[in-house]
Amino acid sequence: MTYAETVEYLYNSTPVFEKIGAGAYKEGLSNTHALDAHLGHPHRHFKTIHVAGTNGKGSVSHSIASILQEAGLRVGLYTSPHLVDFRERMRINGECVGEEYVVDFVTQHRDFFEPLHPSFFELTTAMAFNYFAMQAVDVAVIEVGLGGRLDCTNIITPDLCVITNISLDHTQFLGDTPAKIAAEKAGIIKQGIPVVIGEATTETRPVFEAKAAEVGAPITFAEDHPFVIAANDNARHTRHYLTEPYGDIDSDLGGHYQTRNTDTILHAISLLQDMGYPISTENIRRGLGNVCKNTGLMGRWQQVGEQPTVMLDTGHNVGGWQWLAQQLREQECRRMRIVFGMVDDKDLDTVMSLLPPDAEYYFTRASSHRAIDEEKVRETGGRKGLHGQAFHTVKDAFEAAQRDASPDDFIFVGGSSYVVADFLGFYRKS
Repeated sequence: MTYAETVEYLYNSTPVFEKIGAGAYKEGLSNTHALDAHLGHPHRHFKTIHVAGTNGKGSVSHSIASILQEAGLRVGLYTSPHLVDFRERMRINGECVGEEYVVDFVTQHRDFFEPLHPSFFELTTAMAFNYFAMQAVDVAVIEVGLGGRLDCTNIITPDLCVITNISLDHTQFLGDTPAKIAAEKAGIIKQGIPVVIGEATTETRPVFEAKAAEVGAPITFAEDHPFVIAANDNARHTRHYLTEPYGDIDSDLGGHYQTRNTDTILHAISLLQDMGYPISTENIRRGLGNVCKNTGLMGRWQQVGEQPTVMLDTGHNVGGWQWLAQQLREQECRRMRIVFGMVDDKDLDTVMSLLPPDAEYYFTRASSHRAIDEEKVRETGGRKGLHGQAFHTVKDAFEAAQRDASPDDFIFVGGSSYVVADFLGFYRKS
């Protein structure tokens, strides 16, 4: 098989959450343990850092990886979903896995895994762990796929666990209250392994404290002792931070929500320094200043165009949009134009209640089977006082916004990772 045929095989022969949602979710770790044993337990051959949370875990994972890379380590990074190319899910020092490895892995191991009927994520996690072992990484930053306790990444014994925050998302799997969701994500906390909690509430904090006490894990709540003293916007929508332990830091990740992520990252790095990781203050500054360059991160308050300004963000749930909506309202422009769509397991009604009413909307749908029909999105928006037209593709919606825009307008593309993925798919080719 060619690489393209192999990826198509993976999508068509395994249940894929990005395509079918709940039908792809497999509870339990039996397939993961079987794949792991078959491959010789590859995750035991390198150090790991485990990152969970409702929002921010991608940014935190990429940022920690960037800092470790600046420290001279060979760093694996496993994240999901990808935006443009499947290979984005597994990187070493920012370089995506090669096409040849993906083809060879499937060819060599399909006789074993086909009878198991693993999910797409179970199989790609095994593929990533095997790749990192083969390539002899020093450490791998592993992002949880869904939840934590029963996520197939949870077979690792990391040096450090990080849980960014909790909000209501994937409630059909993780529970319908913050405490229930926190209990699932707290499942990554291991015996004696330090854990950093980025944000907690009166409902979730006791859950984390109880789990940490149960397994004897040292627990740090970043909010209790903030390392970020002040934050403000830089030019081109990036961020500047004044921090207590590390001084001034410029980050290439924009977005007001990154302030709390940065505080979480700095607490995690401080603990890694205490463990003997060779991380200097200069490594931290360079790592946070070059996250996108070092790791290829895309879609986090990312500017891709000027005159008009064009911004992207993959924020896709209520927790993320509470930050994004406020940031959109703060933009100085002649006219705000928003290309917007969501997928079917998200709270469309509540998110649209947060959106700025004075913008012009270009309602659309991503090329995912789970995308909400653009007419439904438009109708929901109309009930919230949001006005605009509906477009069947993200490309059509963006091109309409671009035609309508003046140089001093602001175009935002988002609502779903899949909307951003569709945009990048055609925009990078243009």
